[in-house]
Amino acid sequence: MIHTTKGIVLRTIKYGETSVITAIFTELFGIQSYIVNGVRTQSKTSKAHFFQTSSILEMQVYHNELKNLQRIKELKWSYLYKNILSDVIKNSVALYMVELLQKCLKQPEANANLFHFCEDAFMQLDVAEKEITANFPSYFAIQLTHFFGLKMQDNYSLEKKYFHISEGNFTNNFLANENFMDKETSFYFSQLLKVQQPIELKEIKLNKNIRRKILAAIENFYIFHIAEFGAMKTLPVLHELIG
Repeated sequence: MIHTTKGIVLRTIKYGETSVITAIFTELFGIQSYIVNGVRTQSKTSKAHFFQTSSILEMQVYHNELKNLQRIKELKWSYLYKNILSDVIKNSVALYMVELLQKCLKQPEANANLFHFCEDAFMQLDVAEKEITANFPSYFAIQLTHFFGLKMQDNYSLEKKYFHISEGNFTNNFLANENFMDKETSFYFSQLLKVQQPIELKEIKLNKNIRRKILAAIENFYIFHIAEFGAMKTLPVLHELIG
């Protein structure tokens, strides 16, 4: 049966001489793997460029729940990026977002609300100003927790001013280890927790050191709560480019 669905490309690997296998987070079916034949050619009609990581596509697909590999009948851009595929910093942020999604999406289950959030996030990143782009990885990672039942509690106060990373809330206790944010980092993190839309990120002024601490803490939060999460491969690149 043929279905029309949007999809965000998460990963593409070469297969054979001219084909690819691509993992795509779809609006209708969740994460799915597709085999696409004959796209890695030198012809003007080659469609390999559609399968770049983070591309947002509109596709007609054959779907069979009994198969691990699906096929694509037709495809086109759902949204054509202006900056993400050419801007080094925005591309690194997009790759971080994609890796985070890959680590969290364990089963091929439909989640339209999550898809729409991610679709909007990539489009917002594409046109974001520099100050917003720098804080975008933290924003995306925080918002993503809501969809997996891992929401961090914004209970910061003068009494509770240390963020307990594994518990996901602020506390009045502090131990100098990787399970706690220090007081300054906790304060700025509490500001990020209040953000509802990317445009608000422009008002949060973080230096590179604070931004690195926050991203490292978010990584640890996911490691605590998502089985077999592991270290983020894209995080060291982000640290170098935006702190």
